[in-house]
Amino acid sequence: MSKKILHIDSNHPLILKEFSLMGYENTENYTDSKEEIEKIISDYEGIILRSRFKIDRSFLEKASKLKFIGRVGAGLENIDCDFAKSKGVVLISAPEGNQTAVGEHALGMLLTLMNKLNLADREIRSGIWKREENRGHEIEGKTVGIIGYGNMGNAFAKRLQGFDCNVIFYDIKPGLENQYAKQVSLEELWIKTDILSLHTPQTSETLNMINFKFINQFKKPFWLVNTARGKSVNTSDLVEALQSKKILGAALDVLEYEKSSFENMFADDVLPPPMQYLMKAENVLLSPHIAGWTIESKEKLARIIVEKVRNIFHLNIPSTIL
Repeated sequence: MSKKILHIDSNHPLILKEFSLMGYENTENYTDSKEEIEKIISDYEGIILRSRFKIDRSFLEKASKLKFIGRVGAGLENIDCDFAKSKGVVLISAPEGNQTAVGEHALGMLLTLMNKLNLADREIRSGIWKREENRGHEIEGKTVGIIGYGNMGNAFAKRLQGFDCNVIFYDIKPGLENQYAKQVSLEELWIKTDILSLHTPQTSETLNMINFKFINQFKKPFWLVNTARGKSVNTSDLVEALQSKKILGAALDVLEYEKSSFENMFADDVLPPPMQYLMKAENVLLSPHIAGWTIESKEKLARIIVEKVRNIFHLNIPSTIL
């Protein structure tokens, strides 16, 4: 009997080809509900997904043959990781695959925000020509504070080289300092930061982390960039900080009100008032959770998942990926 992998989100075609070469039978199911997939999951040794639905305890209990879950992305918050591990299921993610995309997107959003490029573009398209009103700010000479210094935080810091700014970071793990940024205490980050960029996973510690109390620990007004997880920022408190000018502007690729699949935010009839404010604010830049989504990262993510599965389960099968 052949080994079977269930793909519940579409990905780069490379992933199907390479798993087939490793001897797997690929099943693509991109439309059935979670309940329908639970009826067949006992047939599969592997699952490949992005974020279509949660892999919870109930789902995992039915996955009797499951050996691994490959998340084509960075975070694993949509998976009951503890229960999966207790069943011997190997969890595989690919934060290395979209770190460049996230680093570049965060920098692009920051430059757009600080130079009012989104506002100036809209004005010109409406026949409005304002120069003094659209005078921007430079990154040079400012301190960029990063929270979370894994693959994404490091990629962002690397891309700040050449801007003649001071880059510092806080992370719960010690010993992460490198040539791109200096590791500091949270207290030092609060004192020095002019620009704050979030690069944390979604955990119990980071949920609602950027709230009224946290924001007001900062000594200076600051710009905020979030390409991590939307639920790390309390949107109501963010709006209050924007109105008081404690936060000078916000660039948000992720939002508190996103669905857990990250695929939609507009399914509800009425958006909460804080979100309505963000959509109208001139000092807010928004994008639809696409910081890690580039043409290149789509292939990189697939390649990394394949190679990690190969290295764990199939070292005897040589790679065909260049």
